[in-house]
Amino acid sequence: MNKLELFPVEGIGALGKGDDLAGLIAGQFSLEDGDVVVVSSKAVSKTEGNVYTREDLTPSPFAHTLAERTNHDPWYCELVLRESADIVRMAPGVVISRTRHGFVLANAGVDASNAGGEGRLVALPKDPDGSARRLRQDFLDRTGKNVAVIISDTFGRTWRVGQTDLAVGVAGLSPLRDYRGEKDADGRAMSRTCLAHADELASAAELVRGKAEGIPAVVVRGYQCQGDGAVSETLMPADRDLFR
Repeated sequence: MNKLELFPVEGIGALGKGDDLAGLIAGQFSLEDGDVVVVSSKAVSKTEGNVYTREDLTPSPFAHTLAERTNHDPWYCELVLRESADIVRMAPGVVISRTRHGFVLANAGVDASNAGGEGRLVALPKDPDGSARRLRQDFLDRTGKNVAVIISDTFGRTWRVGQTDLAVGVAGLSPLRDYRGEKDADGRAMSRTCLAHADELASAAELVRGKAEGIPAVVVRGYQCQGDGAVSETLMPADRDLFR
């Protein structure tokens, strides 16, 4: 059994558009080959410029209608609509939407908390897998270390109360660990077990990062990375989605 260690990367401070996120993380923590660097999607979005103010948004008529139905600000609803491919459900206080990435989550991942100031909204990275690949290459260029990268965000869960962090972007590892065809402890072949390891690592990282401590990244050490996949592998195919 692998022993995992988790290290919060502290001392980075406020982030803004154009900041060298990989350089800042590597400057605060000595990376080793095989590490997994779990970076918050908000940190990535801030450095990539996916931050909006009211001046950037003009609410459409539908945004005003959505605001009335959900008790949200029209400017907030406008950005939710821009980030959504379609609306799945809506209720007072929440819109469940499917983003252009294929994620189904509350309010298309648009968040006002820890946004860097009043009236600012942060959207998800435009291409989280691409962002993870760039960060991984940046770490290699700066440190010479071959690491994996997970970009994480907080999701609600359909059948459970409470939120947890999931992977929205990966590079340098497969997001899934497929045990189908392998033998269990009793020697029987497993036929359905396929674990979401990238999501589990993202959730583990959240335990040491916290929501209000301003820590943008956590380094996981001891995980044996396999493959090099994309988060799209974790999305439920439409023909298997029983809740669409």
